[in-house]
Amino acid sequence: MKYVRLLCTLFLSINLLVSCNAQNKNKNKNKNHKFTNALVNESSPYLLQHAHNPVNWFPWSNKALKQAKEEQKLIVISVGYAACHWCHVMEHESFEDEEVAKLMNDNFVAIKVDREERPDIDDIYMSACQLMNKGGCGWPLNVIALPDGRPIFAGTYYPKDAWMKILENAHSFYTNTPEEAKKIADDAMNGIQAYANVSFNPEEAKHTEADLQTIYNNLISEIDFSKGGTKRKMKFPMPNSWQFLLRYHFYTKDAKALEAVNTTLKHMANGGIYDHLGGGFARYSTDPDWKVPHFEKMLYDNAQLVSLYSEAYQVTQNEQYKQVVYETLAFVERELMDKSNGFYSSLDADSEGEEGKFYVWKKAEIDKALGSDADLFNTYYSVTEFGNWEHNNNILFIRNKKADVAKRFKINQIELEKKLKDARKKLLSIRNKRIRPGLDDKIITAWNALMLKGYVDAYQAFGDERFLDMAKKNANFILSKCMKIDGQLYRIHKDGKPSINGFLDDYALTMEALIALYQVTFEEKWLFTARDMMGYVQKHFYDKQSKMFFYTSDLDDPLIVRQINSGDNVIPGSNSTMAKVLHALGSLLEKEHFLTQSEEMLNNVKPNLDMQPRYHSNWNMLLFHLVHTPYEVAIVGNNAENIRRALSQNFLPNSLYLGGKTTGEMLLLENKLIPGQTTIFVCKRGVCKLPVTEVDKAMTLILE
Repeated sequence: MKYVRLLCTLFLSINLLVSCNAQNKNKNKNKNHKFTNALVNESSPYLLQHAHNPVNWFPWSNKALKQAKEEQKLIVISVGYAACHWCHVMEHESFEDEEVAKLMNDNFVAIKVDREERPDIDDIYMSACQLMNKGGCGWPLNVIALPDGRPIFAGTYYPKDAWMKILENAHSFYTNTPEEAKKIADDAMNGIQAYANVSFNPEEAKHTEADLQTIYNNLISEIDFSKGGTKRKMKFPMPNSWQFLLRYHFYTKDAKALEAVNTTLKHMANGGIYDHLGGGFARYSTDPDWKVPHFEKMLYDNAQLVSLYSEAYQVTQNEQYKQVVYETLAFVERELMDKSNGFYSSLDADSEGEEGKFYVWKKAEIDKALGSDADLFNTYYSVTEFGNWEHNNNILFIRNKKADVAKRFKINQIELEKKLKDARKKLLSIRNKRIRPGLDDKIITAWNALMLKGYVDAYQAFGDERFLDMAKKNANFILSKCMKIDGQLYRIHKDGKPSINGFLDDYALTMEALIALYQVTFEEKWLFTARDMMGYVQKHFYDKQSKMFFYTSDLDDPLIVRQINSGDNVIPGSNSTMAKVLHALGSLLEKEHFLTQSEEMLNNVKPNLDMQPRYHSNWNMLLFHLVHTPYEVAIVGNNAENIRRALSQNFLPNSLYLGGKTTGEMLLLENKLIPGQTTIFVCKRGVCKLPVTEVDKAMTLILE
């Protein structure tokens, strides 16, 4: 594109490919706060980290944008998040440096954005970065824009010298050739608009088993069957991809699909990406062996991985998967749960200025703590004298089989597991005395909804009432603290106060979680709340032209573009989740127009489903329901709860559950209460097979 060529000329003198091994030149922060900027009044932990930079940062606001226009200054938009390691590095190297600050303050209006608070802003400028750099973007995201907000440059982390050169060149270019700068912005906007829009597909919707097989074949070709994950130098969990494969295995009995899931989940659970002492997963692995994590822990990863491992347990009954779920939920409740029953966003990768310092061990520390059991522990968790990572540090990960370790130390596996469990407990107690990573204690509605669904899925798999109790508490938190009386959601809850209007993912993921909660409780309030919330979303987010949903509501201040997000990523996409929610509500509430709307949305993106299946995996899971109409499994009578529990402990992605001791207000339950018995009706689109009263007979009908 034309603007890419112009940008390459403009910034030719800068080496834009910065090594990921760049050293963190951490400076000691001035505790006397020599400088204070407008971020000091914000609640975001990420923004507050920059509140005493010499850079005159503004939060994203009409005031900052107005100042840029009045002074005709370029805008620096710097986007990151509290747990981001390289965001900290760039802050220490550049944003705490007075020379850099003077250059920015004199020539630019500087705006800091927490991408977790404002994903709408992040999405737009990340699209610009992807276009300008042909991919390869991440955080910190640093954008230079015209006074009207249209970007002319976008990149990621830069060391001080490179960043200063970029600022100098951009200022000179805009000052001396403003018309050329505007042309770059025009070209950039054309690209962003293309990213932001989805066209309505008028072709007849046809969905077949062959579509699913093509998607599966394309996805399976990317799988690393020796180490799990995809064939990449770094490994990312991407839970939706493995959930798609679990469903493909369910419908087709394809053994390779299940092998891909098991290989991945076992390597993740054994790898350094998993916290073997405290539970929970780090963001991703920086190597192909799942060994060296990027150490931040995000709520959204752990929420989805709880769901994934719970489903995988239903399929395999693998006890390691159960252990992962229980340990991860224990971590979430211990370190990420607010007293109000909301969940915090993340833990930092860094502590004491070093990435991973909180989590790694010297062998001598372990030897001292565990005494005679140290050799056994070190053997199992790959600990060596000189370390298995940098600076003689050890990341705990598993390479040896328990049977082999037990044999080596001449004990049985039960005794081995007891020794390992006791050792982990001792080391966790010691680790808890270390200086902890920073906590981002803002509560994000969408991520809490993912966690709520994680608890529901864990309850389905294991029947543990504690998980259901926690799910209900979190649902009540969302509805009482993050929702207005008219159904509008807030995005953020921090320090007891809600803020920022909710985005489409906040609504979509909340509705999906509430529908899931209804199916394990048969408490109609959860389902009807989701139904009412859908009405709000249809009113404020729906785009009649594309028949999709905008990411922002019509109540929000406009940005340079109003985006429609169509893909899936680490977090399922907002439109794909909306389409799944519409299908579930349409099925359970017999609302045909919801089913039609869901199919229209899928049809809009269908040409892309098999091209990049990892980035459309949530859509692809919906496709199963359009190829194989799901059952509505209605359970009515005094024993409905016990029967539901027995059924739902099985992995049955082809089923939606409804029922209760009475028929309640559900139309699908009308005339289904038979006095003196609990009856199971297995139905499709309201047409039911002969009713049964026994779980095994219902299972036979569901699996036909």
